[in-house]
Amino acid sequence: MPPILELKELNKRFGGITAVKDFNLQVEKGQIIGLIGPNGAGKTTLFNLITGFLKPDSGTIMFKGKNITKLKPHKIANMGLVRTFQLVKPFKRMLAIENVAVGCYSDRSKKKRKDRDDVPQKAFDALQRVGINPPNTFKLAMTLSHGYSRRLDIARALVLEPDVLLLDEPFGGLGAKESNLMTPLIQKLHREDNLTLIIIEHKMRQLMKIAEKLVVMQFGEKIAEGTCREVTEDPKVCEAYLGKGGHDYFARNK
Repeated sequence: MPPILELKELNKRFGGITAVKDFNLQVEKGQIIGLIGPNGAGKTTLFNLITGFLKPDSGTIMFKGKNITKLKPHKIANMGLVRTFQLVKPFKRMLAIENVAVGCYSDRSKKKRKDRDDVPQKAFDALQRVGINPPNTFKLAMTLSHGYSRRLDIARALVLEPDVLLLDEPFGGLGAKESNLMTPLIQKLHREDNLTLIIIEHKMRQLMKIAEKLVVMQFGEKIAEGTCREVTEDPKVCEAYLGKGGHDYFARNK
């Protein structure tokens, strides 16, 4: 079976800065892949390329066997490749349920529901799936805690019933208690829907509980790919995070 998502020789430059260089990746249906790397490694730029917010200078992006390299973001989302964002930006003066209901009017969501009367229920169900229940369901988005805002962002993506979901730092800004709630939530979504996930995250402890495979970026390039153990023991990865001698430091302190 061909990969559900494949990146071939992707390149993106901003002036004299190479943000993504000769990047290749194959994602199988149902996988959970963690995308890691130091700040500025090119992770979010890669997400922007995959989802159409940026166009690569060269290379190809294949999704479900179709070339999506030049498609606009809404076209890609309506094919079932959906994302969240590093900075959560809900419609602040709309209720949580209204935020989610917006996605119900996308072409993809309209095809998957029976009639307009399904919109409130579908939005309500998506919120319940991420653990947002009354009274928070009917609160203004601007009044929700950061933890609930993160979950709201995921609920907004879920109403499109994605095949692949890209999560950009879902643990970002969360405390220990909120992180401990986010981990089983992501695992449940993967288990119940056989959802394919690619997750950018800096909180390695949480990510390693979820991801089946890690991909490591540095200066726009993929420097490692493998299981969590293989990657964390890779000298190139240790050096990227800790500098020269990082591998020896990690070996002494693991």
